Amino acid sequence: MVEKADLLTAIVTPFSDDGEVDIGRLKKLIQHLIDTGTNGFVVGGTTGETPTLSEDEKLKLYGEFGKIVGDKYPVIAGTGSNNTQQTAEFNQKVMQLDGIDYGLVVVPYYNKPNQRGMKEHFKYVADHSDKPIIIYNIPGRTGVNMDKETVVELSEYNNIAGIKQCGSLPDMEYIISNTPDDFLVYSGEDPQALVTKMLGGDGVISVASHVYGDQLRAMYDDLDHGNYQAAGKLQRWLTPKMQALFMFPSPSPTKAALNANGLSVGGCRLPIATLNRDEKEELAQALDVNSLGDILND
Repeated sequence: MVEKADLLTAIVTPFSDDGEVDIGRLKKLIQHLIDTGTNGFVVGGTTGETPTLSEDEKLKLYGEFGKIVGDKYPVIAGTGSNNTQQTAEFNQKVMQLDGIDYGLVVVPYYNKPNQRGMKEHFKYVADHSDKPIIIYNIPGRTGVNMDKETVVELSEYNNIAGIKQCGSLPDMEYIISNTPDDFLVYSGEDPQALVTKMLGGDGVISVASHVYGDQLRAMYDDLDHGNYQAAGKLQRWLTPKMQALFMFPSPSPTKAALNANGLSVGGCRLPIATLNRDEKEELAQALDVNSLGDILND
């Protein structure tokens, strides 16, 4: 197993000009992210527009991703759904791919299971997986929240290795304090990147790292070297930009920023609309640049 990472990018899925998954563009984007401080990846998450990818597309994407990254960096692949049996079956297919280290399994959406249902869902998937899984708790998208006590209970279960947590800081503190030391705890909220690591978590699964990777890496380096004021200053500078990248449905702002800076990733698949001209101008203003093409030189 590759070493733990602190700055993982929840990578967008690049599409060609005719809307197909583009592996050539993916290779260039991966290299850009590595060059700007990313040391781990989530492929096929929300930012990867997974709900619009077919199973065949996901298996091809994950397989190629594993070949590109190899054993250099940890790779977490999205495998979850709101159907337990289907999740377990698809997760097992993904776990056979070289270069994939973990399955990312979201709390079931739409069905609105209670805490006992959530526990049974994750235990079932873990029991039928050849590699560890990571819980993805994102109540804003699923409609239900996994209680912190449920996370702690599942952290002791065999083959459940960690969590991507999108929630309050008090819940984050509780999870970090009450789970085993080797249980991975990542924030899925970019504005919590600094405080999560300061609290003893493992880091962040980031969207902003697509365009602000250098600054995020510098912030974590400052923290690791005890330069707390410098790290805090960077987080304060980053936070409004992180928020701006979600001012329109994700990943449309991130894709617009990448495209404008010469990293072609194509548009978005409906129902996520690619940004139009007015929206791009509004995004540039929120990011405090004259045009989106200025970001990587900011």
